[in-house]
Amino acid sequence: MTGRVFSIEEFSTFDGPGIRTTVFFKGCPLKCVWCHNPEGQSGGVEYMRSPNGCTGCGACLAAGAKRTGMPCLCEESVVACPNGLVRRVGIDYTPEELAKKLTKNARILQGSGGGITLSGGEPLMHADFICACAPLLGELSVALQTCGYADGEIFARVLEVCDFVLYDLKLADSAAHRKYCGVGNERILQNYRALAKSGKKFVTRIPLIPTVTDTEENLEALAQFISSCGVDYVEVLPYNKLTGSKYRSLRRRYEPNFDEARENNLGYEIFRRYGITAKKM
Repeated sequence: MTGRVFSIEEFSTFDGPGIRTTVFFKGCPLKCVWCHNPEGQSGGVEYMRSPNGCTGCGACLAAGAKRTGMPCLCEESVVACPNGLVRRVGIDYTPEELAKKLTKNARILQGSGGGITLSGGEPLMHADFICACAPLLGELSVALQTCGYADGEIFARVLEVCDFVLYDLKLADSAAHRKYCGVGNERILQNYRALAKSGKKFVTRIPLIPTVTDTEENLEALAQFISSCGVDYVEVLPYNKLTGSKYRSLRRRYEPNFDEARENNLGYEIFRRYGITAKKM
């Protein structure tokens, strides 16, 4: 059994309580038009080229053309780049290999009240791997950062091996969710209700996408739903205007169908009306 990871970020203070090591798994069932981790969308191995220091010599693309017949980034591009700017995105680990890597800073993580955060992509796509790896992490806290899109039984299994959850809610209307994220939201709302009843510690996070998720109508509907689940705290995440840079590194186009330039509506007053405290992250 292996799990495919595109990044491991140490000493994170944004992905749960304390200092954490965050594991980003490859593959996601959603196709959010604003995704700021495009290298996590596909479950396959990809290659990225950093723009910093690139001279435009074309050696990386020529290596791809030699292998495939068309200019692209591939395994040979890693060696061909004279400045070492091309890297493989997607490393496979066994549960034992990943656990060994993640526990090397266990004392520091535990001392800060932190631990390990499993993110993505979507970690629920790696449920069997996570359930095998988590018990190998000893006493480290294990947090799940998820969009919640999975079968209820899969969500329940992964929830059992985690002690904290960061749960994204994007759009209350299923048709709008399908339009902007590629799937309906029924499973997401169902799993959120189950999480709210589970007794697990969790935080609700709402990404604010201009004219899409930060509308008065959507925030009102989300606030009503969240309140009905007995939740009184959310974190709102303003839109990251640097999102497009990663797409260029993958030689892909970023074409958002919304107004990137518009400032976000943070929705504080809307949430307040439902007895919910909203914090900007």
